[in-house]
Amino acid sequence: MRLGEGVEWSLHCLLTLGWLGSDEPVSTARLAGIFELPPAYLNKRLQTLVRAGVLSSTPGARGGFRLARSPEKITVMEVVAAIEGPEYAFRCTEIRQRGAGKDRPQDFQRQCVITTAMRKAELAWRRELASQTLADLLAAAPDAAAERTRDWFADIG
Repeated sequence: MRLGEGVEWSLHCLLTLGWLGSDEPVSTARLAGIFELPPAYLNKRLQTLVRAGVLSSTPGARGGFRLARSPEKITVMEVVAAIEGPEYAFRCTEIRQRGAGKDRPQDFQRQCVITTAMRKAELAWRRELASQTLADLLAAAPDAAAERTRDWFADIG
Protein backbone atom coordinates (compact mmCIF):
# COMPACT_ATOMS: atom_id res chain seq x y z
CA MET A 1 0.00 0.00 0.00
CA ARG A 2 1.40 3.36 -0.97
CA LEU A 3 0.36 6.54 0.81
CA GLY A 4 1.08 10.02 -0.45
CA GLU A 5 3.77 12.17 1.10
CA GLY A 6 1.03 14.38 2.54
CA VAL A 7 0.41 11.75 5.23
CA GLU A 8 4.04 11.84 6.35
CA TRP A 9 4.15 15.63 6.24
CA SER A 10 0.92 15.92 8.21
CA LEU A 11 1.96 13.48 10.91
CA HIS A 12 5.33 15.21 11.38
CA CYS A 13 3.61 18.60 11.64
CA LEU A 14 1.20 17.18 14.21
CA LEU A 15 4.13 15.81 16.22
CA THR A 16 5.77 19.22 16.05
CA LEU A 17 2.62 20.96 17.28
CA GLY A 18 2.31 18.36 20.04
CA TRP A 19 5.93 18.92 21.14
CA LEU A 20 5.48 22.67 21.15
CA GLY A 21 2.32 22.30 23.22
CA SER A 22 1.46 25.94 22.69
CA ASP A 23 -1.89 27.65 22.49
CA GLU A 24 -0.26 30.07 20.06
CA PRO A 25 -0.82 29.17 16.40
CA VAL A 26 2.19 28.13 14.35
CA SER A 27 2.37 29.44 10.79
CA THR A 28 2.61 27.27 7.73
CA ALA A 29 5.91 28.98 6.90
CA ARG A 30 7.44 27.93 10.22
CA LEU A 31 6.17 24.36 9.92
CA ALA A 32 7.37 24.15 6.32
CA GLY A 33 10.72 25.64 7.31
CA ILE A 34 11.55 22.99 9.87
CA PHE A 35 11.20 20.24 7.25
CA GLU A 36 12.15 22.28 4.15
CA LEU A 37 8.76 21.64 2.57
CA PRO A 38 6.91 23.79 0.02
CA PRO A 39 4.62 26.02 2.13
CA ALA A 40 1.76 26.21 -0.38
CA TYR A 41 1.47 22.43 -0.69
CA LEU A 42 1.84 21.92 3.05
CA ASN A 43 -0.85 24.53 3.69
CA LYS A 44 -3.31 22.53 1.56
CA ARG A 45 -2.67 19.44 3.69
CA LEU A 46 -3.04 21.41 6.92
CA GLN A 47 -6.31 22.95 5.71
CA THR A 48 -7.56 19.42 5.01
CA LEU A 49 -6.80 18.57 8.64
CA VAL A 50 -8.72 21.66 9.76
CA ARG A 51 -11.78 20.45 7.81
CA ALA A 52 -11.37 17.03 9.46
CA GLY A 53 -11.32 18.62 12.93
CA VAL A 54 -7.74 17.59 13.69
CA LEU A 55 -6.32 21.12 13.55
CA SER A 56 -7.75 24.55 14.14
CA SER A 57 -6.56 27.58 12.24
CA THR A 58 -6.29 31.26 12.95
CA PRO A 59 -6.19 33.61 9.97
CA GLY A 60 -4.00 36.65 9.63
CA ALA A 61 -0.39 37.71 9.92
CA ARG A 62 -0.04 36.17 13.39
CA GLY A 63 -2.20 33.20 12.48
CA GLY A 64 -1.42 29.59 11.89
CA PHE A 65 -2.35 26.14 13.13
CA ARG A 66 -2.68 24.32 16.43
CA LEU A 67 -4.11 21.01 17.51
CA ALA A 68 -7.91 21.11 17.67
CA ARG A 69 -8.00 18.34 20.29
CA SER A 70 -5.68 16.72 22.75
CA PRO A 71 -3.14 14.29 21.26
CA GLU A 72 -4.94 11.41 22.99
CA LYS A 73 -8.01 12.11 20.85
CA ILE A 74 -6.31 12.26 17.44
CA THR A 75 -5.75 8.89 15.77
CA VAL A 76 -3.27 8.11 13.04
CA MET A 77 -6.12 6.62 10.99
CA GLU A 78 -8.14 9.82 11.01
CA VAL A 79 -5.11 11.70 9.69
CA VAL A 80 -4.62 9.11 6.94
CA ALA A 81 -8.33 9.20 6.05
CA ALA A 82 -8.36 13.01 5.99
CA ILE A 83 -5.37 13.21 3.66
CA GLU A 84 -5.94 10.14 1.48
CA GLY A 85 -9.72 9.89 1.62
CA PRO A 86 -11.90 7.18 3.15
CA GLU A 87 -12.04 4.87 0.12
CA TYR A 88 -10.62 1.37 0.20
CA ALA A 89 -7.12 1.05 -1.21
CA PHE A 90 -8.11 -2.00 -3.29
CA ARG A 91 -10.88 -1.49 -5.81
CA CYS A 92 -12.25 -4.65 -7.38
CA THR A 93 -13.46 -4.06 -10.93
CA GLU A 94 -14.94 -7.56 -11.27
CA ILE A 95 -12.77 -8.61 -14.19
CA ARG A 96 -13.85 -12.18 -13.45
CA GLN A 97 -17.19 -11.31 -15.06
CA ARG A 98 -15.56 -10.42 -18.38
CA GLY A 99 -14.26 -12.65 -21.11
CA ALA A 100 -14.77 -16.31 -20.27
CA GLY A 101 -16.91 -15.43 -17.23
CA LYS A 102 -19.39 -13.10 -18.89
CA ASP A 103 -21.82 -15.88 -19.82
CA ARG A 104 -21.89 -17.47 -16.33
CA PRO A 105 -23.49 -14.93 -13.93
CA GLN A 106 -24.40 -17.74 -11.53
CA ASP A 107 -20.67 -18.13 -10.77
CA PHE A 108 -20.57 -14.65 -9.25
CA GLN A 109 -23.20 -14.85 -6.51
CA ARG A 110 -20.50 -14.51 -3.82
CA GLN A 111 -18.03 -11.68 -3.40
CA CYS A 112 -14.72 -12.20 -5.16
CA VAL A 113 -12.25 -14.05 -2.91
CA ILE A 114 -9.52 -11.57 -3.85
CA THR A 115 -11.70 -8.65 -2.73
CA THR A 116 -12.47 -10.48 0.51
CA ALA A 117 -8.77 -11.08 1.23
CA MET A 118 -7.79 -7.49 0.42
CA ARG A 119 -10.59 -5.99 2.52
CA LYS A 120 -9.73 -8.22 5.46
CA ALA A 121 -6.10 -7.08 5.32
CA GLU A 122 -7.04 -3.42 4.93
CA LEU A 123 -9.48 -3.56 7.84
CA ALA A 124 -6.70 -4.95 10.06
CA TRP A 125 -4.41 -2.14 8.89
CA ARG A 126 -7.10 0.49 9.55
CA ARG A 127 -7.85 -0.94 13.01
CA GLU A 128 -4.16 -0.79 13.91
CA LEU A 129 -3.85 2.83 12.79
CA ALA A 130 -7.10 3.71 14.60
CA SER A 131 -5.66 2.25 17.80
CA GLN A 132 -2.64 4.57 17.68
CA THR A 133 -2.98 8.18 18.74
CA LEU A 134 -0.82 11.22 18.35
CA ALA A 135 -0.09 10.86 22.09
CA ASP A 136 1.30 7.37 21.39
CA LEU A 137 3.59 8.77 18.68
CA LEU A 138 4.73 11.59 20.95
CA ALA A 139 5.56 9.07 23.69
CA ALA A 140 7.43 6.76 21.29
CA ALA A 141 9.52 9.46 19.59
CA PRO A 142 13.04 10.09 20.87
CA ASP A 143 13.32 12.88 23.42
CA ALA A 144 16.10 14.38 21.31
CA ALA A 145 13.65 14.98 18.44
CA ALA A 146 11.31 16.93 20.69
CA GLU A 147 14.21 18.96 22.12
CA ARG A 148 15.64 19.67 18.67
CA THR A 149 12.22 20.85 17.47
CA ARG A 150 11.67 23.13 20.46
CA ASP A 151 15.22 24.54 20.09
CA TRP A 152 14.70 25.20 16.37
CA PHE A 153 11.47 27.10 17.05
CA ALA A 154 13.09 29.07 19.89
CA ASP A 155 16.05 30.02 17.66
CA ILE A 156 13.89 31.40 14.86
CA GLY A 157 11.76 33.34 17.34
